[in-house]
Amino acid sequence: MMIGFPARLATFFLFILCTHPATAQTLFYEPLNAEVAGPAGSIVRQVPMFGAPDGAAAYRVLYRSTSFDGKPIIVSGVIIVPQGPAPAGGRAVVAWAHPTSGIVPHCAPSLAIFFFQQVQGLREMIERGYIVAATDYPGLGTPGPHPYLVGVSEARAVIDSVRAARAIPDAGAGKAFTVWGHSQGGQAALFTGMIAKSYAPELDLLGVAAAAPATDLVTFMNDDIATTGGRNVTAMTIWSWTRVYIAPIKYLVDPAAIPAIDILAEECVESVFDLFVRARTGKALEDHFLLVKHPGDVEPWHRLLTENTPGALPQGLPLFLAQGTADGLIRPAVTEAYMKRTCAAGTKVRMMWMDGIRHGFAGRDAAPAAVEWMAARFAGAPPPDDCAN
Repeated sequence: MMIGFPARLATFFLFILCTHPATAQTLFYEPLNAEVAGPAGSIVRQVPMFGAPDGAAAYRVLYRSTSFDGKPIIVSGVIIVPQGPAPAGGRAVVAWAHPTSGIVPHCAPSLAIFFFQQVQGLREMIERGYIVAATDYPGLGTPGPHPYLVGVSEARAVIDSVRAARAIPDAGAGKAFTVWGHSQGGQAALFTGMIAKSYAPELDLLGVAAAAPATDLVTFMNDDIATTGGRNVTAMTIWSWTRVYIAPIKYLVDPAAIPAIDILAEECVESVFDLFVRARTGKALEDHFLLVKHPGDVEPWHRLLTENTPGALPQGLPLFLAQGTADGLIRPAVTEAYMKRTCAAGTKVRMMWMDGIRHGFAGRDAAPAAVEWMAARFAGAPPPDDCAN
């Protein structure tokens, strides 16, 4: 999720993040039925992608993965590879899990004109010689619906993007990787940590880095519907889950809100301009939206939200957490509570608090420290631990 930027920063972000979708999706994103079968992470097709940072080559890829309910699917994404010979043992890989970009195919990050400017810490990672594997997640780029905030769906796509990176000819990707994500991508990163060992035993996940991750979906849905950003994310979740899980909304959503929810579902989150458009669309939800005060307590929504709330990481897998103190979407207290649960489970956690930082800036401002922390994991250094603080 990345909703709720302060308006006074519009000019800055229009320059940095103005990334309207490319002119149109091409047949590249339309897999044939015969192409779906195959090993998870194997590449269906790839094409060079222009605009990569100096010293790197990039490829738009279509690769095989597994849906949240165990079916073979095709996912799109981008693999960015430093130029030059790979070191002995192969290049380290960072799997980048993106924040909310939308919930329909044309909102895929790989379709954005300025995609590379969106990847927090990309230049630092390339300069260190890391391959960056950036999944779109299922249903973004490739045919939907996108299982928005469905943790296992995101995590499998993230892990299979690392497998896809290893399949790029001459990329030289090794088996060691880390995962780094902000907001929705933070949730994806945490779920990646939870399932990587069982889903991809041939890979070696060395650490998980997450900025302002979604760690308590029940609390999130119950608390944030009073804000514009919260209503936006709740509306996207409802639209997605009614299609992915066939979850009923009869006793949850006011029928008068359905037209606004359907419009929001088609709008991407790729620039400040987009946020203003979504705020205008979502204004209708101020008058008509939900029929209950605490939607996260209504079944089957409560069960689904609980299932998609990340648990503790496996022991021995270190965690970098970053959180802005001025975040109005992912509350600092929620992230702190997740840290305490994770510490109690025996995980070594580096906790980075960013004074006065709002939700939309958490990934950008945490990226330098996150890259440094990941570099130490690749170097085999003992992970820092703030659990006692």
